[in-house]
Amino acid sequence: MSDSRAAQVYGGESLLFLTDEQLRQGIEAMFFAYRGFTADPDRILADMSYGRAHHRAIHFINRAPGTTVNNLLAILGVTKQSLNRVLRTLIADGLVESRVGKLDKRERHLHLTEAGQALEAQLSDAQRARMRTAYKEAGPEAVAGFKQVLEAMMDADMRRAYVKLRDGTP
Repeated sequence: MSDSRAAQVYGGESLLFLTDEQLRQGIEAMFFAYRGFTADPDRILADMSYGRAHHRAIHFINRAPGTTVNNLLAILGVTKQSLNRVLRTLIADGLVESRVGKLDKRERHLHLTEAGQALEAQLSDAQRARMRTAYKEAGPEAVAGFKQVLEAMMDADMRRAYVKLRDGTP
């Protein structure tokens, strides 16, 4: 770590010497930020009797149209049973379409329908607005630091999935 990086401060203390209290405050800030980040989509989804699992599935199907059920399982890190429950609801409600694989008939490729795309846009618009405001208030250096912290918190498998999705690689 460079001396300039070591000299950065957090609440008047060097980042190399964070106290348990400072770490606790960071953990609590993450909890409250997540609550704020999910509040708007939660309100939208509640009217449809959906929860965050539905939101995550819709988000990642939108990010990777045609993704397989197995790939979605890997991204979300949930059990097959819980994902199947969510997908059955989304398919029955006309938000997601499951298509048989062209090369492997056992695969199911997931796509959002027009209604699914509209819901995804509504959910993402709310979150983008909140993030845009926060990013503008924090400034570019804080945004870059925030991204670094989030990526550093990912374990190796999560980071691989994130980079793959971020870079649009299969």
